[in-house]
Amino acid sequence: MRMTTKIQWLGHSCFYIESNSHKILIDPFLTGNPVAALNAVDLKADFILVSHGHGDHIGDTIEIAKRCNSTVICNYEISGWMESKGVKAHGMQHGGAFQFPFGKVKLTLAFHGSMLPDGSNGGNPCGFLIRFNDKFCFYDAADTGLFGDMKLIGEEGIDLAALPIGDNYTMGPEDAIKAVGFLMPKKVIPMHYNTFDMIKQDAHAWAKAVKTQTGVNALVPNPGDWIDLG
Repeated sequence: MRMTTKIQWLGHSCFYIESNSHKILIDPFLTGNPVAALNAVDLKADFILVSHGHGDHIGDTIEIAKRCNSTVICNYEISGWMESKGVKAHGMQHGGAFQFPFGKVKLTLAFHGSMLPDGSNGGNPCGFLIRFNDKFCFYDAADTGLFGDMKLIGEEGIDLAALPIGDNYTMGPEDAIKAVGFLMPKKVIPMHYNTFDMIKQDAHAWAKAVKTQTGVNALVPNPGDWIDLG
């Protein structure tokens, strides 16, 4: 099947994806994001994936979802919160998968927090393993520390992985290299770094270390860049 998926990194942990005419956003933190490549009003989405409840991931979800009539894919607790805000939502839980029009989404473990912006219970944070209809497999680890079950996730055959490297709130560069060794994707990109001083990192140095230590090709896109999936 011809590959139709396109992925653009918009800064921090936000991705815009086009696949078979479907428009998908992940963790659309744009307003208030000093490195965001686009404004929320410039984006349209059929689906929005939200990994957990923190403001730098919920971001502009409600505004975009209401404007575009998007469906928000998230954990069960956040889905109820979204519905209370007048947003369509599809709730899931860890290890569960569902076939959406653009492909199959499975919620994976993520070791982090998930309190919602108003203090509500955001359930457990998650990552996303997405196998698009063209068979391209994207693993978005979201905000997480290193965990051994990444070895099992890697058995799915990942084409592209996105890993946080910022440290303090998530894995740092060293643990993210270990994660690449567990996952062994065809390609990997860093995320959740350099947005704020607390999470500043040298992504190019990290990418070189990934290649040296694991043999995996690490790409370092700038916010707004489309990622080379070939």
